[in-house]
Formats: sequence, C-alpha cells, structure tokens
Amino acid sequence: MQNWTRQRARIMSWNDITVPTLSPITAQEYRALAALRYVVRKFLSFSTEAARAAGVEPQQHQLLLAIKGLPPELRPTISVTAERLQLQHNSAVELVKRSIEHGLVERRGNKDDRREVLLHITPSGERLLRRLSLTHRSELRAVAPALLQALEEVVGQPQKGRKRR
Repeated sequence: MQNWTRQRARIMSWNDITVPTLSPITAQEYRALAALRYVVRKFLSFSTEAARAAGVEPQQHQLLLAIKGLPPELRPTISVTAERLQLQHNSAVELVKRSIEHGLVERRGNKDDRREVLLHITPSGERLLRRLSLTHRSELRAVAPALLQALEEVVGQPQKGRKRR
C-alpha cells in the first residue's frame, strides 16, 4: 500500500498537476462533474449532520468507521487510521484522544508486540457506529440512482443492463 501521507507532506502547486492530453471537455462533461460533486457533497453534508445529531463530531464517526472497516491485513494503529482518514499523525492523535474521552474508543497494547498500541471500539462506540451506519446505508440507497448516473456521465460508460443516453 502506498504511503499517501508521505506523498501529501510536500505541498502541491498548480505546476505539479499533470493534465492528460485528451479531447476538450464539453459543457455536458462539466455539468456531469458538477453533478457528481453536488451529489457527493450532499451526502457528506448529510453525514456531518447525522453525526452531530448523534452527539459526536463527524471525524469521530469517521474514526469509528475507519477502525471497524479496516481490511483484515491492517492493524488499527494511530498511523493506519491517520492514513485512512487522510490526517496528519498529530491530528489523528488528538482525534483518538477526544474519542477516548467520549467513551468511543480505547487503546490496548498489542499482545504480540508490546511496543504497538492498537485502537479498539468500545461497546458504546459500537452501538453508535451501528446506528449511524444503518442511517448512512439508508441514505446511500436513496441517493444511489443520482450518484450512479453522475458517475456514469463522468466516466462515460453505461452500467450493465442500462442504456447510455
């Protein structure tokens, strides 16, 4: 897995962005990109409000989801969760600290390697994450048609069984 955090450490400038040589972007493609961003931002706004309504910071919800949804080959360390959340290490440490104070997460030493500290979700954190995840799944199912349509228009490939307009 590439270490995106190290790559992000260098500040990007406009000159660092590589633009592929493709045909010009059409007005329809600009509309498709804007529609995709709109649908994604609406979902992110929903997610933020759902977390706040549940009494947690949106990043605390994201931390719980990052820990619970880790691939089996990754261990829930602060470094791994910082990478998954695209945070600087010190920001992840503060987020974990606030989540521990809120009773959502706890630190435990790794039985196999005592130098390593692993993050675990508390029963309270599990209940909160389950409730938020059910709400998010329901919202995603509601916005899926618009999201899929926007993606299809941006990528330019129809889904199986769907005709391209």
